[in-house]
Amino acid sequence: MGAQDAQDTARRLRTIGDELSDRFYERADVVRTLVITLLAGQHSLVLGPPGTAKSELARELTGRIDGASYWEILLSKFTAPTRMFGPIDVAALARGEYRQVYDGRATTAHIAFIDEIFKCSTAALNETLGFLNERIYHPENGGEPIRCPLIGAITASNELPTGEDSAAIYDRLLVRVEVGYLTDPSNFAALVRSAVGSAEAPPRTTVELAALQHAVAEAVPAVEVPDAVVDAVCTLRAALRRKEFIASDRRWRQAVRLLQASAYLDGRTAVADTDLSVLTHVLWDSPAQRPIVEREVLHLVNPDAKEALDLADAIEELEAQLDAMAGQSREALSEWVIKKAHHQLATTGKRLEKLRAEAASAGRSTATIDRVTRRRHAVRARVLTEALGVDASTVQAQL
Repeated sequence: MGAQDAQDTARRLRTIGDELSDRFYERADVVRTLVITLLAGQHSLVLGPPGTAKSELARELTGRIDGASYWEILLSKFTAPTRMFGPIDVAALARGEYRQVYDGRATTAHIAFIDEIFKCSTAALNETLGFLNERIYHPENGGEPIRCPLIGAITASNELPTGEDSAAIYDRLLVRVEVGYLTDPSNFAALVRSAVGSAEAPPRTTVELAALQHAVAEAVPAVEVPDAVVDAVCTLRAALRRKEFIASDRRWRQAVRLLQASAYLDGRTAVADTDLSVLTHVLWDSPAQRPIVEREVLHLVNPDAKEALDLADAIEELEAQLDAMAGQSREALSEWVIKKAHHQLATTGKRLEKLRAEAASAGRSTATIDRVTRRRHAVRARVLTEALGVDASTVQAQL
């Protein structure tokens, strides 16, 4: 498969990401991160409350890979290993033969989605770890280990692990992304509208399994990692260690492939500083640590984005004030909007526009600035609907 084919694969994956971002509101960064994780041949965790489209997003993404064997399961503390990796062949057992049926199970899957991953039973723990780590399964009858064709697993959970067993699995999930309920009232209104009537089928770009496998095995590892990027990673590690954020050497080493996958997805042959932003999903253990990691990464690679995060803090504070005013009169809310919220949101919006223009002209990533801008839109939409009583269906036109 030549360079042109590799470029086509990357282009198709970018298009898939765009299509899914259009369909799943406020999930653009999540979609891109999951695609990068698959390209790196690694596993991801989507962490968030029920009803945030974790399962649907995973199915839709993996369903875009033509020819791939897909397997999914919802785990519980009582899930037996044979249910995951292959039930006993009852007909063979009646003939005195002990065999397992592997078709349609994790053992033959190229892509896996494992929901409630931290509820993995103690009985299935070792086999699940072997499946994720070495892509092998040890049959129940003690035969030769079976090599599984797994490219990557997308896992999901509503909560962080609490016991040692689940912590062992958590450590093997290189990428961790958070999802929450929709924050922008206009996006929520669009979500409600999508449930009414029959909309036109959205575009559905796909990529061949062989093309993805080639990208994972050959094209992504061939992406150059310049010395300047290596130095930046070393600087980031030192900065995080000073804050007592310690990631294992294995995690840092695996993260390099994510940097290569990020560059490949963007159609580049070498990793750039901007690719380091994917590390914000790798180097934290608890959600409370993620903003600190994000600031350290952006301080290193993108001063525009670091200022954007400072503006995001002001936006979050404004939203907290709106929440605290719940139940007050329309007059009191209107006065707050006029005296404070309107001016602060307008000032923040202008500064974000300037930061984006400066970043774009300098060739730096605008992803974080765009994310904060969307957050500002969401808070402004809440101000319009909740404080001023504007119809949510018309808010988008006023932003």
